[in-house]
Amino acid sequence: MDRRSFLRTSAVGAGAAAATTLAAPAIAQGNRTLTMVTSVPDGFAVFDDAAQLAIDYITAMSDGQLTINKMPAGSLVGAFEVFDAVSSGQADIYHSAEYYFLNQHPALAFMTSVPFGMTSQEMANWYYRRGGQELHDNLSSLFNLKPLMCGMTAMQPGGWFTKEINSADDLQGLRFRMPGQGGQVLGRLGASVQNIPGGEIYQALASGQIDGAEWIGPYADERLGFQEVTKLYYTAGFHEPGSALHMAFNLEVWESLTPQQQMIVKVACEASHAQNTALSLAENGAALARLRSAGVQTREFPDDVWEAFGRASAEVREENMGDPLYAEIADSYFASMDESSAWYEIGDGEYMRQRNRVNAG
Repeated sequence: MDRRSFLRTSAVGAGAAAATTLAAPAIAQGNRTLTMVTSVPDGFAVFDDAAQLAIDYITAMSDGQLTINKMPAGSLVGAFEVFDAVSSGQADIYHSAEYYFLNQHPALAFMTSVPFGMTSQEMANWYYRRGGQELHDNLSSLFNLKPLMCGMTAMQPGGWFTKEINSADDLQGLRFRMPGQGGQVLGRLGASVQNIPGGEIYQALASGQIDGAEWIGPYADERLGFQEVTKLYYTAGFHEPGSALHMAFNLEVWESLTPQQQMIVKVACEASHAQNTALSLAENGAALARLRSAGVQTREFPDDVWEAFGRASAEVREENMGDPLYAEIADSYFASMDESSAWYEIGDGEYMRQRNRVNAG
């Protein structure tokens, strides 16, 4: 399936969140502490790793003059309430996945990942070199926010299922956890989609509340223990080829930082993003081997399911194209993806063909 053949995206209007009284950051003897709310519990592999690493970098590079107090999901606000909390000034920063907030604006999907979209490297190309950051800034400014890419979970598998998916008909009535446009695609195909926070997925799966769930990848999934509940793991997914995480500041808090502090935060987020990408890609292979040795059975979706995913993905993208900002972001996103893919096919593609031939003997 040629992902570039899919229709180029969607839209719907966005409701702006009004800012209320700004929470005053703690400042003493030239030092400043900001409050960050996150969408996962402390210690969640890959996701929380990215947030904590950025915090550590910021503290070290500022010599302790700028520190961040991390408040995990549920300690100050709920996992999916962090956007509104920072927009309104209840907290200074959030660390999360932007596609959790499609009710604020559907274009936020592109800042995390969309079905049949960018790989992790393509996402970095677009965000850092082809205008993605600027488009994200423009979108987030509507909500009094300043975003920075800060983490990357890379390709996400199809997920854990309590029963096999042998045809597209098996998606009918399936109770499945999946956020973002991927969840909208499954809903269009007849599934009952649940947008459950990361910290609650295991219990929902173990209790039978849901029939399946996707999370991040073998390394993070193994840490959550999904293999204790079911042994069916679909390793190829359609929904998130390269999923970015973000740190977002209340815009007034961001503008109150000195230029040096802003640069420290930017560099810390970029470094965390690079390290997080490496963590995901380096650890997933070994984790999958451990899961298989523990009895997990890896599966692939049949062709008719992939075709259904493709059709529904194109429809979901197209239905929002009437929103000008969504259309602008979608056009930029797919133009950059095509540009990257063309080079990979011409340049890297030939290298990979030759490398595979050599390694095959």
